Amino acid sequence: MRIGIFGGTFDPPHQGHLILASEAYYELSLDILYWVLTPYPPHKPNSRIAELQHRFEMVHAAIAPDPRFTFSTVDLDRPGPHYSVDTVRLLGGGSNPGAELIYLMGGDSLRDLPTWRRARDFLNACHAIGVMRRPGAVVDTETLEATLPGVMKKVRFFESPLLEISSHQIRQRVAEGRPYRYYLPESVYQIIEKYHLYRD
Repeated sequence: MRIGIFGGTFDPPHQGHLILASEAYYELSLDILYWVLTPYPPHKPNSRIAELQHRFEMVHAAIAPDPRFTFSTVDLDRPGPHYSVDTVRLLGGGSNPGAELIYLMGGDSLRDLPTWRRARDFLNACHAIGVMRRPGAVVDTETLEATLPGVMKKVRFFESPLLEISSHQIRQRVAEGRPYRYYLPESVYQIIEKYHLYRD
């Protein structure tokens, strides 16, 4: 079984996340794609993020219509801080023995991978790393390989449409009273409206 792992704060989950996940599922021949909600990202200790219960509800609503996607509580079921190396190891443990684990990330995360906590252990825990390659984006693979030897053997690039949508942009639009509805699944939009999220 080939399992994709798509982690993030998803604050909020938007159409870009869904398109990326769908492309990864197809391009990497996945059998299932786990969405892993990070409660409190260790690399953003002072960031303002929506309450966990609201992000939990939004991710569930976003992925509910698609049977290819499954919500994983692996990071919710344990105390923080939550590092990717532990997430991968737990998902590959008793619940999915022998599965091929493919961790999804963007090119910017691939560039920064050598600075991740226990980067070598993370690399060893993954069968592969699925990297979204945006049109025109360039990754300095030589420098990356020199810093973290063996990393490029595990990288599987996949193409994704260039969509200028980000969670930060959506939060800013909401705060400024600008249109944002169609950046999101309708169900997520309704949750933001219901709880008046992201309004300063």
